[in-house]
Amino acid sequence: MVDPVETPGFSRAFRDDLTRLMAWRRDVRNFRTDPLDPELLETCLSTMSLAPSVGLSEPWRIVRLTSAAARGHALDNFREANADALAGYHGEDAQLYSSLKLSGMTQAPVQLAVFCDDATTQGRGLGTRTMPEMRHYSVVCAIQQFWLASRAHGIGVGWVSILDPARLARDLAVPDDWKLIAYLCVGYPESSSDTPELSRVGWEDRSGPATLLDR
Repeated sequence: MVDPVETPGFSRAFRDDLTRLMAWRRDVRNFRTDPLDPELLETCLSTMSLAPSVGLSEPWRIVRLTSAAARGHALDNFREANADALAGYHGEDAQLYSSLKLSGMTQAPVQLAVFCDDATTQGRGLGTRTMPEMRHYSVVCAIQQFWLASRAHGIGVGWVSILDPARLARDLAVPDDWKLIAYLCVGYPESSSDTPELSRVGWEDRSGPATLLDR
């Protein structure tokens, strides 16, 4: 007789807490400058290895920006990209956009550039012949793992997407096959809310549950 497969038994309280954790995983832009415990940061980063990845390729590559030069290049990159983005809005949208704080790069004690190694041989290409972008999605899954783990420890994360990715890759001197997926600001938030900041300031509201289509 084959033994039944054991499955983890999670309590109702745990499931409720997990939902609360996901609700409190907000994009943080206002950080305290307190340093993070390196071991705690490593603990949160280690959860990335638990993420699903196509072919078990684990293509995420992380660069921590610690030098003033590297951070300066990234901040200049953001400021120029942000100015270009503002130029694309008009009227009330431009006024509201200009009031938004869209990065914590001047405050966050830890800043990480997360890349996808598109040339990795790990996983032997399984699952990427028809959808090579699955490597990028794998990195996003790993980032979400890190984000949730960080929030559970009271740490905030902010994803800065207003950047020229090719320029940042050049400035950080990473291999040509590494593609930027995320620039993350990490630290203790000045305040916390379970409501997205863009909703609070009137930029956009959530659209509700995902639409399920049957065919």
